[in-house]
This record gives sequence, structure tokens and C-alpha cells, in this order.
Amino acid sequence: MKREVDIRRLHTTPYPRLLVCAGVIGASLVLAKAAKAADNVAPPAAVGAGSLLQFGLGLAIVLGLIVAAGWFMKRFSIGPAAAGTLKVVAGTAVGQRERVVVVEIGETWMVLGVAPGRVNALHTMPRGQVTTTTQAQPAATPAAFAAWLKEKMEKRDAR
Repeated sequence: MKREVDIRRLHTTPYPRLLVCAGVIGASLVLAKAAKAADNVAPPAAVGAGSLLQFGLGLAIVLGLIVAAGWFMKRFSIGPAAAGTLKVVAGTAVGQRERVVVVEIGETWMVLGVAPGRVNALHTMPRGQVTTTTQAQPAATPAAFAAWLKEKMEKRDAR
């Protein structure tokens, strides 16, 4: 059975473009090295440990740059977007692979539950400002915590 490839999906993901750029950079480095070697024509010599180390180090650097560029693009959402109509306002992890995300679509915010293989709409509301609830709960003072802890320890010892 043949797998069909969706061409539109390939054009919207940044990774094929990234691989093409990395291939062009890698090919240009190889050609530059070959041109330099052609200028210094010398009799054939045995491959030494130094040249193998240099080759391995260069290869590791190029592969590291490719991986770093992919991470950077994924981390900062660089790449094609949905024409600016969709924007992630906030999100938080509620499990190992589950997230709650607030998405802005036009003048509407949607709260979505995202899990592997499914997305559920949890709530819809008009566009607004993000508010934090950390100011609603005053921080406990160390003295209050010490008193609470002492009370709990005395109750435990009384049993």
C-alpha cells in the first residue's frame, strides 16, 4: 500500500526548508574545502588521526547547527502562520502530555484542552485581558506558618 504525501503540508512546515538550507550550506563548505585542496596538489598521503578528528568535528558542528536552528524555529514559532488570524494567548501543562491553551481567533478567545490525538473546546469568551490570580491570595508570613505547624504537631502528639 502506497502512502500519499500531502504536498500542502510539506510547504507549510519549516523543516524541509531548513534541511534544504542546511544542505546548501554543507555542500558549499564541501566544495570550498575541495577547491582549497585542489590548489594545494600534493602526493597522496595516508589519512591521519588529525584529519579524521577535523572532519568529525566539522560534521558535529554542522549537525548541531541544524538541530539548534530547528529548536529555535519551534521555540519561537518562526515559520508560516495562519495569516495572523490565530494567536496563542496563554497555555499551561496540566499533565505530562496534556495542556490547556487560550487561543485568540478574531474577537473571540477559546479555551482548549489539548491532549495527544484530540483537542476539546472547553470554553468560549469575548476577547479580554489576561488577569493573574496571584494577587488574590496573600502570602503567608513565616510566623503564621510556624504557628500552624506547631499546632499540627501538637495535635499529632496528642493522639
